[in-house]
Amino acid sequence: MADVLTARRVQVRGIVQGVGFRPFIFKLAEEGRLCGHVANTSSGVQIHVEGPPERIETFIKAIRAQAPPLAQITAVDSRPVACGNSTEFKIIPSQREAGRSALISPDVAICADCLGELSDPQDRRNAYPFINCTNCGPRYTIIADVPYDRPKTSMRHFQMCPACQAEYDNPRDRRFHAQPNACEDCGPEVALEDVNGPLLRGDAAIRETAHRLDQGQIIAVKGLGGYHLAVDAANNAAVKRLRRRKHREEKPLALMAPDLETIRTFAHIDPDEREVLTSPQRPIVLLRKRAASAIAPAVSPRNAWFGVMLPYTPLHYLLLAYGFTALVMTSGNLSEEPIAMADTDARRRLAPIADALLTHNREIYQRCDDSIVRKTHGVTRFLRRSRGYVPVPVFLRRRQPAVLACGAELKNTVCLLKEDRAFVSQHIGDLENLATYEFFESTIDHLQRILDIAPQVIACDLHPDYLSTRYARSRDDLPLIQVQHHHAHIVSAMAENHLEGRVIGLAFDGTGYGPDGTIWGGEVLIAEAGRFERAAYLTPVPMPGSAAAIRSPWRMAVSYLAHTFDDRLHDLDIPFLQSIDRKQADVLVTMGRKKINAPLTSSLGRLFDGVAALLGLRHQVAFEGQAAMELEMTAGDGDAEAYAYHWEAVDDGRRIEVAPIIEGVVADLIKGIPAPQISRRFHATLIALFSALCSELRQETDLDRVVMSGGAFQNVLLSTVLERQLERQGFRVYTQRLVPPNDGGISLGQAVAAAAMWASAA
Repeated sequence: MADVLTARRVQVRGIVQGVGFRPFIFKLAEEGRLCGHVANTSSGVQIHVEGPPERIETFIKAIRAQAPPLAQITAVDSRPVACGNSTEFKIIPSQREAGRSALISPDVAICADCLGELSDPQDRRNAYPFINCTNCGPRYTIIADVPYDRPKTSMRHFQMCPACQAEYDNPRDRRFHAQPNACEDCGPEVALEDVNGPLLRGDAAIRETAHRLDQGQIIAVKGLGGYHLAVDAANNAAVKRLRRRKHREEKPLALMAPDLETIRTFAHIDPDEREVLTSPQRPIVLLRKRAASAIAPAVSPRNAWFGVMLPYTPLHYLLLAYGFTALVMTSGNLSEEPIAMADTDARRRLAPIADALLTHNREIYQRCDDSIVRKTHGVTRFLRRSRGYVPVPVFLRRRQPAVLACGAELKNTVCLLKEDRAFVSQHIGDLENLATYEFFESTIDHLQRILDIAPQVIACDLHPDYLSTRYARSRDDLPLIQVQHHHAHIVSAMAENHLEGRVIGLAFDGTGYGPDGTIWGGEVLIAEAGRFERAAYLTPVPMPGSAAAIRSPWRMAVSYLAHTFDDRLHDLDIPFLQSIDRKQADVLVTMGRKKINAPLTSSLGRLFDGVAALLGLRHQVAFEGQAAMELEMTAGDGDAEAYAYHWEAVDDGRRIEVAPIIEGVVADLIKGIPAPQISRRFHATLIALFSALCSELRQETDLDRVVMSGGAFQNVLLSTVLERQLERQGFRVYTQRLVPPNDGGISLGQAVAAAAMWASAA
């Protein structure tokens, strides 16, 4: 190349491995008539490029502007280097460096090109259930180490045939260095088996699986990050059988439907929901039900919403091609356990549930549940952040020390900080059994290894009995910092919004251990990353029976009535009191007064539970948050007058009295006001109360930034109307979009708060 004038070394960081980035660079260099080479490294992609300066500048600008669809570039750095007199542009083998900072792509749905080949009878991969390319397919769940090369994935067991190898080696091919590349001749294979052993393989196995689903059987289907339990969603008896065997009484079951047109037959889809449904991440999206549909009532009983996703693997498309309106695709586990990942584990744990297993011989290295989102006013809000999004980091405002945060007890995730990135793990689940705890430990080990992070400090919750806390305390190799639960909620939202300094924090949820030993959950904080003060809180009331009060909201209703009316409790002429046993109610009142197994709680979640029970919506719950969800869904439309409310100054802030709110609810019940109107007034009261309280705090502190976090903000009515009201009052309001507002986002807040505390103590 006679006109070479200069050379540059270009380092590209971000998600640039396993997404077709090197072939993209190769083609870009060829188009610019440039020479040099490109390679994967432990920190990203490194390019040596030689040519005229103006062409090199055009080349570097195009790296960001024309990057492949799955690439996420965080930095492009370049510097002059000596020319090597290259005569062509090459893709060279991966280079290992001392440190690792390469970002790993999450698993993504099958792309349009592969889907076309899947259904093309003339294509050599027609109906092959593991078709993929550099633009789609498994990533995080099959990787053991970086750089992302085939020998470091679960595809290392499959030697490519000559045709696949030729694609893999051709930089102009869509499958160049697609690490899971395979075909029917050389790749993984599906197999159907039951308790008696193997039955069928390949196409015959898929065909028989579809037949059995049509007959009402329950089939465990191996996917990207673990097993699903599948059943025909139109077969009510089959769905009930699945619930009975899985021990999942009423919690909605996820649906997978073949296309948008089919989904529209049973659920409403707006343009924002359509966008996220069809995104490469393919999460479960909450969609409002249609009044009548073919979907079995048992799929989502007493709920206005379906959780729906489109197929994201070739195998899903092949199954749904047999004419199903939808399949239930729920996590392959017993309730409260992690999803089955290994075949031996699936055979053992899913045998009592599934009639057969549709498995395959590509190992899963990391279990990863489906993500769940809800679109509200154009914003994607996570209820669970997992497959499709992990391990993409949350980028922070500034560099941080290396921190490992162990998360909460429920909806657990862990978080690792590295420089300006926070890596929040996939959904781990509720740390209430050995299997989930082992998943928790293995996730920490895996992330530390593939991200090359050696933590300097470990963070956890204040609660002494959480398994995550016990784990953190057992790590005597690291300094320990404990972060209060609701402080972590607020810092989590601050971190993703790049906020520093003090804010007014609204932290509303069901349970969190307070420094005073009581259960918090209706908290207004003045907070910054490294410290907080409690500015206001709901009046603490007893939780008679402790955890039993969470499972039985009627207990909280009795507690709030006793707190509000004292001995006049049984004089109230309301249906709720007629529906419960008076002697049992008196026992609960006595427990509260004598402080017998009745810890105090300021939780807004428990207040929602109590009001739901008073309205006759839910005396018992089958899953966490069920009563609060039904209270939200019951709320009528339009404006509503707030009940009376007030707060008073006390030694530790402001105590918000709940008695006036309960008095208002009871007065409406006595008048025979319908539940939808009472629910709407209750929501209106909370919105008026907390917006007024924030205004008073602004007068005292000059703070005009309000941060909202906690599981209660999954309530769309509460969160959206409160946010609008605060904005009308001139506040800048910050919520969560990158991680869930529930306890799935706690680990991020713990990590950033601990980093600030660690820095201030240094």
